[in-house]
Amino acid sequence: MKCFHYFKDKTRSRVQRSAPILKDETNLRISEDVSKDRVTKSSGSANSSKDRVTKSSGSVNSPRGIIELYEEKAEKLRVFTYGELRQATNDFARLRKIGEGGFGCVYKGSIKPVDGNGDPIVVAVKKLNRDGFQGHKQWVAEVQFLGVVDHPNLVKLIGYCAIDGERGIQRLLVYEFMPNKSLEDHLFRKSHEALPWQRRLQIMLGAAQGLAYLHEELEAQVIFRDFKTSNILLDEDFNPKLSDFGLAREGPTEGNTHVSTAVMGTHGYAAPDYIETGHLTAKSDVWSFGIVLYEILTGRKSLERHRPKEDQKLLDWVRRYPINSKKFGIIIDPRLEARYSLTAARKIAKLADSCLLKSAKDRPKMSQVVELLKQILEEYTEGSPSSKSFEIVEDEPEKLTEKSNSREVSESSKRRMAQLAKLSEHVGGVSKKGFMIMHRAKVS
Repeated sequence: MKCFHYFKDKTRSRVQRSAPILKDETNLRISEDVSKDRVTKSSGSANSSKDRVTKSSGSVNSPRGIIELYEEKAEKLRVFTYGELRQATNDFARLRKIGEGGFGCVYKGSIKPVDGNGDPIVVAVKKLNRDGFQGHKQWVAEVQFLGVVDHPNLVKLIGYCAIDGERGIQRLLVYEFMPNKSLEDHLFRKSHEALPWQRRLQIMLGAAQGLAYLHEELEAQVIFRDFKTSNILLDEDFNPKLSDFGLAREGPTEGNTHVSTAVMGTHGYAAPDYIETGHLTAKSDVWSFGIVLYEILTGRKSLERHRPKEDQKLLDWVRRYPINSKKFGIIIDPRLEARYSLTAARKIAKLADSCLLKSAKDRPKMSQVVELLKQILEEYTEGSPSSKSFEIVEDEPEKLTEKSNSREVSESSKRRMAQLAKLSEHVGGVSKKGFMIMHRAKVS
């Protein structure tokens, strides 16, 4: 799935700078889009009362933004030379490439510790495509946001490289290495083992905690704006970490309800109210989280164009199987092979629906989502999984099991079963139950 964006300003001023003077690049403030990100005052429109969304307490009480916070914390990032990263990745060898996207390519590498002593550190090196102003802007955003945040469910930025030479600019980022790739890989690629139910619950919770931290626990609120399974990386213990902050934006400041910005994100994940108005709030991320909850439950992507037209959109498909109906179990990822809690699955679907409410102000805050997911996980781990983890659906046209649901018992076989039942009354040494089981197999 590709990102979409609409540029209203074609101007491309190219400012040549050498590393590490990121804090001087105020013309590329990550709180702005290519030309502007105007903040709309609550008193600025007749519909402001409808658009009002709960703001982060940090954003309300603090005058400091991401730029100021970055200037305070930037020294913790390492500044690499281009030569160091060429050596770390074996000259960006194809065999070292572990990912590719709109930004550029990602390579696995190893670097020396800061003091030069000890074992090499395995890292992921993201290299920016050299052409494109927007890519450079997203690179700056990643450095500044990840230079500020610090949370176990956010990927750690180790350092960066910014070189302007005769051959053009070089922009690279160095992250902690995530050996289990992305949630997208494990949900949608058959080459990876299916994630077990409890691990899925833990990933949901960890991702929610990462978003809650960005929305409500920082001095300046951060809106992720591109929350999706490919941006949820998994460490060696399958702990989730949000990555790719290139589209992140600083949230509305005191007295404002939203940030007005060019619409950017990924098809199938962006909130409809944001697409329609360009009004970005933390509740835009909450919508995206609801989509990802359903993806984790179903093992389906938000948009799958290879399916029949009526089944292509995930939300259209799941809504045909109401949460409280016997048919609900049909939507659960078949790769789980019925090893899940139906009760917990229903609660998660209800939570997802609350995140997907049409009105942004009616969606929960991520801190509320975190608490609900904690309760669901605790209930599941304290008790044994529901013995009735999957419900057999009557009169359901879709297959629930391989062959049993498609068989019809003929009238003749019914008569034979009746005869066998009578014979079983006279059978000695074998229980009626055992006798009937044997002959059912023969009749069918």
